[in-house]
Amino acid sequence: MLKKKSSLKDSNALPRHVAIIMDGNGRWARRRLMPRTMGHRAGMAALKRVVKACDELKIPILTVYAFSTENWKRPENEVQYLMKLLVEFLHKELTELHENQVRINIIGDYTVLNQQCRDEIEQALLTTRENQGLIFNIALNYGSRTEITDAVKKLAAKIAKGEMAPTDITENSVAELLYTAGLPDPDLLIRTAGEMRLSNFLLWQLAYTEIWVTDCLWPDFSRDDLFGAIAEYQQRDRRFGALSTLEEGSEGV
Repeated sequence: MLKKKSSLKDSNALPRHVAIIMDGNGRWARRRLMPRTMGHRAGMAALKRVVKACDELKIPILTVYAFSTENWKRPENEVQYLMKLLVEFLHKELTELHENQVRINIIGDYTVLNQQCRDEIEQALLTTRENQGLIFNIALNYGSRTEITDAVKKLAAKIAKGEMAPTDITENSVAELLYTAGLPDPDLLIRTAGEMRLSNFLLWQLAYTEIWVTDCLWPDFSRDDLFGAIAEYQQRDRRFGALSTLEEGSEGV
C-alpha cells in the first residue's frame, strides 16, 4: 500500500541506512514490448527519485545495488549499455548532487571498468568527498562473498606478519575491513519485483536488517513507495535477538 510522507513518524524513527536491490528493469521493458535497455533507462529515473526523497527525509545513508559481480554474465551489449548509463547518470546529476551535499561512494571494484567509467567515478568521488549530507553508496561490480573473502585475506596477511593472532579476530575486526567500514549496517532493505532472495548483497551487513519486498518493478518505484516501505519499517519491533517489550512484560503472567 502506498503511503504519503505525512504518514511517517518523526525523524528519530527513520532508518539511518536504507539499502535497495533494484530489480525488475527487464520485466518492465518486456511488458511494454521494449528492449531491456529501455527498462534500465527507466530504472535510472527511479533511482534519481529515490535519492532525492532520501535526501529530503535526511536519511543519512542510501546504498543501491547497481551492478553485481554476476552481472558480467549478461549479454555484452547490455553490460555496455549499463556502463553508458552509469557515465550518463554521474555526468548529468553530479552538479545537483554536489549542491545538495550528497557524498558519492563506490563499494565494489570499479577499477576493472572502462576508462570513461573510471574517470566519471573518480570525478564524482573527488567532487563530493567533503560533502556532509546523504552518503550515497553505489554497489558496482560488487559481490558480498568477494567482499568477505577480501576481508579474510587481509586478516590472514596481518596474522602472517605477526600483527595479530587468530584469537584477536572479532566481528568488529572483520567489519572494519569490509567495503562499508565505518558505516552503520542497513536498518531497512527494500527489494523490488517480488523476488525473495539477497542475491549476494551485503550478506554480513544485513544480519539484523528489516526486509521489505514489493511486487512493484523498479522503474515504477515512486517516492510514495519509499514512504510506504519506511512506514512499515516504523511498525516493526526490532529485537536483535532479544525479547520484545511486550514479551518481557508478559514473563511470569
